[in-house]
Amino acid sequence: MGVKDLNHLLEKTIAELSEIDSMGGMFHEHRDGAPLPSGPALQEIIELCRAILFPGFYGNSNLNSQTLKFHIGVDVERLYQLLSEQIMAGLCFVQGKDEPVCPMEKGQNLAAEFVAKLPELRRILSTDIEAAYNGDPAATSRAEIISCYPVIKAISNYRIAHELMLLGVPLIPRIITEMAHSETGIDIHPEAKIGHHFTIDHGTGVVIGATCIIGNYVKLYQGVTLGAKSFPLDEKGNPIKGIPRHPILEDDVIVYSNATILGRITIGHGTVIGGNLWVTESTKPGEQLVQAKKRKSYDVRPEDFGGL
Repeated sequence: MGVKDLNHLLEKTIAELSEIDSMGGMFHEHRDGAPLPSGPALQEIIELCRAILFPGFYGNSNLNSQTLKFHIGVDVERLYQLLSEQIMAGLCFVQGKDEPVCPMEKGQNLAAEFVAKLPELRRILSTDIEAAYNGDPAATSRAEIISCYPVIKAISNYRIAHELMLLGVPLIPRIITEMAHSETGIDIHPEAKIGHHFTIDHGTGVVIGATCIIGNYVKLYQGVTLGAKSFPLDEKGNPIKGIPRHPILEDDVIVYSNATILGRITIGHGTVIGGNLWVTESTKPGEQLVQAKKRKSYDVRPEDFGGL
């Protein structure tokens, strides 16, 4: 192919890629004063939140009781500044192109409301740390839980994102939980409702859907899916969204590895669900679901084992 033919091919391809009608929603048109949410900025926000919630474990490790207030003050100020900007970017992102750009003041107000929730976030995260420590005989200290266990990273991102979602912040909460998903392999939707003393042992492959409701003192193991059945369709054949479609887990439920629980069913208080089960019906309180065991008897002869 000659140079002329190559140039023609490239020009033709560029023209096709630039056709607006071919985008199918995959083009976001920039507006002056309406920045996109920033991945690096949101990553710094998470690092700042972890440093504030778990001082000495994340962020600056050279802390003592005399300098703690100063360092937390610096981190809170930086968090407030960054979060104000990112909330505004999220609000602008979901606006139509003909709507006025969201004022910075709204981002600042929502950021301040979030910062005010950090003491309560720390309190409930302390219950999650306690649940992880009490639920794992291999754990030697709560410091080990905070430093090493992926559930703390995933659940702290979730609880941060959930509070932002409750404040009406769009897009940003989902980005934050997907950051934890990439980091830990644990996928928790920010709209899910999760009580205190929650833990996930090991964690890899856990999925918790948007309309899940999880009570207090619930423990999941790796590979658990709290999912939905296939979408119901409207009269035009389009998926009906926004309806409750994920399970409800009441208090003190334990779900072992690789169990799949689907649909808007209720797993009763104190239920134990064994590993590798497929559950699509509600359970009674205190019920135990395990795989049926099939035993086979064999005639064993000494010569089968070398005469031993």
